[in-house]
Amino acid sequence: MITRLPVKFSISGCPTFRFLMGIIALCFLTCYNVTSFAVAAEVNVYTARELQLVSPAFETFTATTGIKVNTIYIKDGLEERIKAEGQNSPADVILLVDAAKLITAKEMDLTQPVSASSLEKAVPSILRDPAGNWFAVTQRSRVVYASRDRVAQSAITYEELADPKWKGRVCIRSGQHPYNISLFAAVIAHTGADKATEWLKGLKANLARKPSGGDRDVAKDILTGICDVGIANTYYVGIMRNSPDPDQKAWGEAVKTLDTSFAGAGTHVNISGAAVAKNAPNREAAIQLIEFLTAEQAQNMLATLNFEYPVRSGIDANATIGLFGPIKADPLSLSEIASYRKRASEIVDEIGFDQ
Repeated sequence: MITRLPVKFSISGCPTFRFLMGIIALCFLTCYNVTSFAVAAEVNVYTARELQLVSPAFETFTATTGIKVNTIYIKDGLEERIKAEGQNSPADVILLVDAAKLITAKEMDLTQPVSASSLEKAVPSILRDPAGNWFAVTQRSRVVYASRDRVAQSAITYEELADPKWKGRVCIRSGQHPYNISLFAAVIAHTGADKATEWLKGLKANLARKPSGGDRDVAKDILTGICDVGIANTYYVGIMRNSPDPDQKAWGEAVKTLDTSFAGAGTHVNISGAAVAKNAPNREAAIQLIEFLTAEQAQNMLATLNFEYPVRSGIDANATIGLFGPIKADPLSLSEIASYRKRASEIVDEIGFDQ
């Protein structure tokens, strides 16, 4: 008679099982460390900048680092899309064309702070968020275009545009356009809301036509004699003069940019800038791309191809400075100016500027 003894079997006690589990754990830890500390092979950019203006820099970044740049161009509603995507958003870098847009993205909790000594050295403090949530990549001056044939002066103040001598001679795009709201906010920062309101009323009284179109239309209307001066960004002159379109070349050649400033201060500037998205899946690659865009090679490239001013000092030999001369920027920080944007927009509506 064979007696069967009860046997207790535990798989966790099996030496082979323990060995296999050890191998699996080691593989898991190794894979985790690789994905945690290696820079990703790609970076996703949500951009409101037209792709032809940034693609050459992105291509150079990829050639230099091996990191592929995936771009999604969203002209309007970029911030709202990222907000809707939430934690699942693939956005790594947010690239916008107005300081206020970048500040709004921060206020919407779409960005994250970055502490990088290379960015702090490259980008002056007035051109970046104090907490590191966004950094300027390029600067653009908002100046006065003037007819080469009908305007003799080479310099002007923003305040002078409200002088009755310019009655019926000024063109501008919509007062509610972000570029103009930033300028008007800067006027408030310099003079206060009451004086800014009176200045805007004087500017409106001098308009040759209803505010409309874009900055290139300002140059076009100066060529055709609708107006003699107008407010626009510097870089459009470079773009028009180098355009394959003969009409745009003619618009660009018809105007000169006046040395424009606030009385006793400098020229109003705005920026294109970049931020690391709050839920960036490739954070380190995102920081690396922004560092590249503010480094010497890309700064030279953007200034030469796009006719914008570098944010990095010492980038002197480029087509932008050749066309417009060195920038003499208003010392007010962009964050301070942006704090007056809401009031500027209200004043534009209150005086019926666009009507």
